[in-house]
Amino acid sequence: MAEDRPLSVGSLTFQPLFTPGHTDTHHSYLLIQDGISRVFTGDALLIDACGRTDFQSGDSTTLYRSVHDKIFSLPDDTLVYPAHDYNHRHVSSVIQERERNPRLGGGKTLEEFIRIMANLNLPYPKKMDMAVPGNQKCGECPENAPEELRALCDVSVQG
Repeated sequence: MAEDRPLSVGSLTFQPLFTPGHTDTHHSYLLIQDGISRVFTGDALLIDACGRTDFQSGDSTTLYRSVHDKIFSLPDDTLVYPAHDYNHRHVSSVIQERERNPRLGGGKTLEEFIRIMANLNLPYPKKMDMAVPGNQKCGECPENAPEELRALCDVSVQG
């Protein structure tokens, strides 16, 4: 996916925004429809948080620059739709995240962000050693996947 090649789905046109940092290939997608701007941020920017940068080719400096240069530069009223939220919230706005996001907003410097991310002390995700290679191969099961997970891979690849 390249920023100069919009993605069309029916009558909708999404503008890719290359926002690496959570992963090295991460993209967010901007949709402007009926005068309303929406950005689908995946894990680059979450509501009051952001995706972790300690595995899967993550990089705190890159994520900080991606969010500040590509997402926080959008109009204030742009609606932010993250990939998920652990508190069951579904939408935020650029101005809300720019002003109050405890990791990236409120004028946080790059150095502050790097320190915050380095001190999250998050547990290592279960099955991460199989999930990341599977993601990188677009759903193909990695060789080290146990048999009970291979069945799930086979279903996802077959559709």
